[in-house]
Amino acid sequence: MRTLNLRHNLMLSIAVVALGTTAAFAQPVQLAPVRVTATPIDTYVAKRSTTATKTDTPLIDIPQSISVVTKKEMADRAVSGMQDAVRYVPGVQFAQGEGNRDAAVLRGVATTSDFFLDGVRDDVEYFREIYNIERVEVLKGPNAMIFGRGATGGLINRVTRQANFSDGLEARLESGSFGLFRVTFDTNHAVSDSVALRLTGLYHRADSYRDGVNYERYGLNPTATYLLTPATQIRVGYEHFFDRRIADRGISSFRGFPVQTDRSTFFGDPAQSPVRATVNNVTLDISHQFSDDLTINNKTRYADYNKFYQNVFPGAVNAAGTTVSISAYNNAQRRKNAFNQTDLNWNLQTGSVNHTILAGMEFGRQETDNFRLDGSFGGLTAVNMPLSTPRSTPVTFSLTTGGTNHGVAEVMAFYAQDQIEITPEWQLVAGIRYDDFKVNFLDRRVGQGRVWSQDGLWSPRVGLIFKPEGNMSFYASYSLSYQPRAGAQLNSLATGASTAGNPAFEPEKFVNYEVGSKWDILPDLSLTGALFLLERSNVVAPHPTLAGQGVLIDGQNTKGIEVGLTGNITDQWSVVGAYSYQLGKSRAAANGPYTYLPNLPEHTFSVWNRYDFDPSWGAALGLIHQGTRYTTTSNTVSMNGYARVDGALYYTFNNNWTAQLNLENITDNYYYEFGHNDTNITPSAPRTVRFSVTTNF
Repeated sequence: MRTLNLRHNLMLSIAVVALGTTAAFAQPVQLAPVRVTATPIDTYVAKRSTTATKTDTPLIDIPQSISVVTKKEMADRAVSGMQDAVRYVPGVQFAQGEGNRDAAVLRGVATTSDFFLDGVRDDVEYFREIYNIERVEVLKGPNAMIFGRGATGGLINRVTRQANFSDGLEARLESGSFGLFRVTFDTNHAVSDSVALRLTGLYHRADSYRDGVNYERYGLNPTATYLLTPATQIRVGYEHFFDRRIADRGISSFRGFPVQTDRSTFFGDPAQSPVRATVNNVTLDISHQFSDDLTINNKTRYADYNKFYQNVFPGAVNAAGTTVSISAYNNAQRRKNAFNQTDLNWNLQTGSVNHTILAGMEFGRQETDNFRLDGSFGGLTAVNMPLSTPRSTPVTFSLTTGGTNHGVAEVMAFYAQDQIEITPEWQLVAGIRYDDFKVNFLDRRVGQGRVWSQDGLWSPRVGLIFKPEGNMSFYASYSLSYQPRAGAQLNSLATGASTAGNPAFEPEKFVNYEVGSKWDILPDLSLTGALFLLERSNVVAPHPTLAGQGVLIDGQNTKGIEVGLTGNITDQWSVVGAYSYQLGKSRAAANGPYTYLPNLPEHTFSVWNRYDFDPSWGAALGLIHQGTRYTTTSNTVSMNGYARVDGALYYTFNNNWTAQLNLENITDNYYYEFGHNDTNITPSAPRTVRFSVTTNF
């Protein structure tokens, strides 16, 4: 594979847009202005997306399961992070993430990297915020045709608020249980007919129901929109985000279940478990409209992520159930991402057939440094503490079995897609992506480097849609994604024959088969359903007869049903409902037994209702149920199923002022939220109260 020159590719991509703009000046065409105005979604239902296909497409015409969590829904539920944002989305769960990162479970596939921001990769391990987010989109099933490597069980995309030509100011102040103090603001101003500015901001501070745990984060996100001509728009944005917290890895287990302890008990030492993450990213987005049917868009993003986490955490409980093992390590990571995407959209008619054609290319470079130190307790790698008081003694850190490495990943991709309206009843969506992917990995401890490249990754997607009525569709789809051997975080390229990072093996392969339906029962009420089978192959396992050798196996599959109901039943009654049945299994050895996937309940059900009694008063009630889940594929430790009741009260003073009271876990149930492994399990929060006041001008 030829060496990629990112700077050259970025300049080439931007030049395509620049030449198009120059051509437009040379040969003027009469076009409607591309001026952007505010398009707030003041309901729970979204009708269109530009993410799933990179074209502006009604959700009913997208042949895959996609759920959109709107700004209105997130505000009503007082959401502040990713886990809460997708709590009512069918087929999505979260894992613990060692208390330092978002860890989604999408159709049984655990991921810390399948996160995107405005369609651009945002794959570093940290906790994401929603203060500057217009909506959260969850696409389920492999999505490599649009998003490239990974995106295996699905992905989560955040759509940011951008400067537009409607003036407005919104500020929100929240306070509540465990010392919560949170303030957010969003101000937008049209400076002139061609320039608009926007600034969103956040400050959040809180303690926790967990002893010694606290959080603090802040963020600022200015954006600007400039209309260079009626047909050419430039958007630029910058975000600075900082998150500080305690890494809380929960409690251990004993005889197949979480240990019986107060939910506030911290295992380890919170004072020696700090987490810090700093994110700086800059985005430049240029779009040009050649005609009503032909547009081009170029997006460039540079992001700098700097993260450090240290954790003192629990291990196994002894056979007598009297002591628990405590260990420690820390890790510093620095990643610099540079991505450039160019997309050409062309609406074309051939005879009676309508085409929406996408042609695009993406270039990217990711440079990553990791430095890990392992903890010791007076020379011991672990210390046993009484289960009744599982706090550790002071710990020191050194480079023993830890690691220090440097990696550079480069990608060059080209993709094309055609959305074909054969007749008003039949549509076909077909696309394919080609990726060249290269990782240069250096283990600094031994001075040994490895280079792994994968040329010619072809990722197809095809979907057939039947629409008996304009408000109803049925679809069948097939999609394929790859996960390179470097791992989701590009830091596991190893040399052993049977290790998952061995570059001699082909990348892991994820294939999704799906049939589903979408029905707009009412103009603002949508019912969706999907039946799917997701298969994971090319998983490396120990060879059954040759010691030290590896073999590729079909290692995992998930099948299930997802049903979602979102929108307004009446002008006063809004609802978000979800049900999913998922059966996920995996195996670790060739011809070995299958076990159930972790953090994946077979049955989940949730429903959130808001009802407005009059223009001033409203109330909401939510119910969440999840079945029994295992903590790992060992299936030796399980977390019992649970039901949780949430609620809210709303009061509108006038057009400018509103107040709301949110209650979570009203019945104060003690359950287990999720796990990271058999000895890191997070107990649920008790009854929690939040009060907020919002002003709009």
